[in-house]
Amino acid sequence: MIGLTTLTTNGRPLVAPKLNRRRALFVLAKIDEILGWERAIDRERDTRFVELGRYLCEVRSGQYWRLDNLKSFDEFLEKRFPESRRKGYYLMAIHEHLPRIPKPDLKQVGWSKATELVKVARRDGQDFDCATWLHRAQQLPKEEFKHAVEKHLTGKETEPWEILYFKVYKSQLAVIEQALETAALMLGTDKSRGYCLEMICADFLAGANLENNNPRALLFSLNRLIEFLPRAQKVEFLEQLRAAS
Repeated sequence: MIGLTTLTTNGRPLVAPKLNRRRALFVLAKIDEILGWERAIDRERDTRFVELGRYLCEVRSGQYWRLDNLKSFDEFLEKRFPESRRKGYYLMAIHEHLPRIPKPDLKQVGWSKATELVKVARRDGQDFDCATWLHRAQQLPKEEFKHAVEKHLTGKETEPWEILYFKVYKSQLAVIEQALETAALMLGTDKSRGYCLEMICADFLAGANLENNNPRALLFSLNRLIEFLPRAQKVEFLEQLRAAS
């Protein structure tokens, strides 16, 4: 496990590595230098994240955190990454799981794509196709690459998504909740609230466009409604449509 800092194994104390004070001072200074630059320059993670991950791994293996009179590596990360020590673990994972990718290439693809590459490397292990995934990271935009990684890991086709924020008054909540619950009962309780909201909107648009005599918009709304019907209901709908025509 990344970040494991216990000094015992099966109840037996481990011998702490001999502290190389000179090297420890150098590495800790480099980490502070990079983190200090990060606070001044937002692009740091896309330029020096590879170097920072390597130094953090060395701090953990050499227990350089003892030089700061700290009790553990976790405490060291909490001090250097007060906003979230997970960031430190991500940096280390890039260094540990992507050793076959040349460092200049990692810097080129950037921090965000490198963290996605780690997910694939962890999953595939020895079968990780380093060259192919690096090429995809270099060629695809960030969101498309993230989508490709998610599809590879889950085996499912996924869509990009967004979280919507808007304010409603407490007096409106009852109507909104009832509409979502009714849609869930009709469509299936396994459907997400976002899916139910889309179907409510599609139904509204179908009615509105019918009154406004906009056949193209009406067709779009009907397609979205029909697309997610169970197969049996789709067949029934098409048979009724043929009979009506």
